[in-house]
Amino acid sequence: MNSNSENNKKIASCEFQDNLNILRQIDFFSTLPLELNKILAYLCTRDTYKEEEYLFHENDDDGQAYYIISGKARLFYNQAGKQRMIRDYEAGAFFGRLALLGNMPRIFSMKAINELTCLTLTREKFTKALSQFPDQMPKIIKAVAESIQGWEKRFLLHGSENCEACMHNIGVSLV
Repeated sequence: MNSNSENNKKIASCEFQDNLNILRQIDFFSTLPLELNKILAYLCTRDTYKEEEYLFHENDDDGQAYYIISGKARLFYNQAGKQRMIRDYEAGAFFGRLALLGNMPRIFSMKAINELTCLTLTREKFTKALSQFPDQMPKIIKAVAESIQGWEKRFLLHGSENCEACMHNIGVSLV
């Protein structure tokens, strides 16, 4: 075996371990068995986006979840033909978990603000891995429900009292 192939194996091994460590820190995956997380870590890809490159567009059903490893991304919403900036996401952000669970056309568009590297998992790969662990679906549903409830609690704690219209639009956790 030559040194190039040995180096490639070391890099792949380090990337796999990094992917596994990332997944185990994300609430969506953290309660899942190590064996399932290992499969998912292997199935994830690392994708790099150039500045101004889109990760996805409104109405896309890309079926992917993203974890930002480095860089920044900006979320947009098209309103009356104009792009309205919603918020920025930085390293450590995980989004798209609902897209892993079923068809979920995007309501928003997301693009890289600067060079962006994401750990990406597709619905197809997630579903295939999960089929080997069907008893784990209740944990995943619980993680999604807790995420929604946590979002709503944070919303109530941070500034919603100044937005009367906003108060009429919460209650998502009651769904």
